[in-house]
Amino acid sequence: MKKVLALGLLFITVSFDTQRDPAYDVGEWFKFRIHYGIVTAGYATLEIKEATVKNKKVFHAIGTGYTTGMSRMFFKVNDNYESYFDKITGKPYQYVRQIDEGGYTKNQEGFFNQDKNTILVKDYKNNNEKTFNTSENVQDIISTFYFLRNHPNIKKLKIGESIIVDMFFDEESTKFKLKYIGDEDLETKFGIISTMIFRPLVQSGRVFKEQESLTVWISDDDNKLPVRIKANLAVGSIKADLESFKGLKNSFTIKAE
Repeated sequence: MKKVLALGLLFITVSFDTQRDPAYDVGEWFKFRIHYGIVTAGYATLEIKEATVKNKKVFHAIGTGYTTGMSRMFFKVNDNYESYFDKITGKPYQYVRQIDEGGYTKNQEGFFNQDKNTILVKDYKNNNEKTFNTSENVQDIISTFYFLRNHPNIKKLKIGESIIVDMFFDEESTKFKLKYIGDEDLETKFGIISTMIFRPLVQSGRVFKEQESLTVWISDDDNKLPVRIKANLAVGSIKADLESFKGLKNSFTIKAE
């Protein structure tokens, strides 16, 4: 459950070469319902605000994840992820990670130095700080999502092709790999939506059955919104479906209601 809440904030969209006007803007907000069949296990939200970093106006993205109802009785989750990133380049300046997952907690902030390719991570729970080397175009978990949404050359991808993004998460830099699977007209609560399907490669073992256990559907329009996320877990499967939204910069395209 906790992995899905975290990964659901990330494994959503894709691509690269050409800069364009952002697919999002201040005021965008959307919410996911995380469920096992008809049973709601929790919710996740993402929203964009504006903040000032070093006298510069930047995007401030906030992601939350939390369990509800009976799920909260068995496994309580309260997660808060934040990212401050540049409005033009998409490069992150700072991230916040505050999580409580069944008693497992973290309280960290990371401060990127994009000139020196380093990040200072302050761990408030353990009262220490460390500096890590990073790649030139590194992203944090939340800024990755928005960075990729803003580079929609996905039509250049062929089925089976993958993309790779450098991401700093959990005090290490990783190569995030995402594979394009195909297209699907997906039936949702809003109607039938044209989507593109992607599959992130995740570590197999204790939580996921295999590397390709996660599947993500994104809207095939200018918003590139995540519409559905499905995870095949070691003890069954769980879905996250788009529940509500507001403040989209572009029209949300629905083929049929």
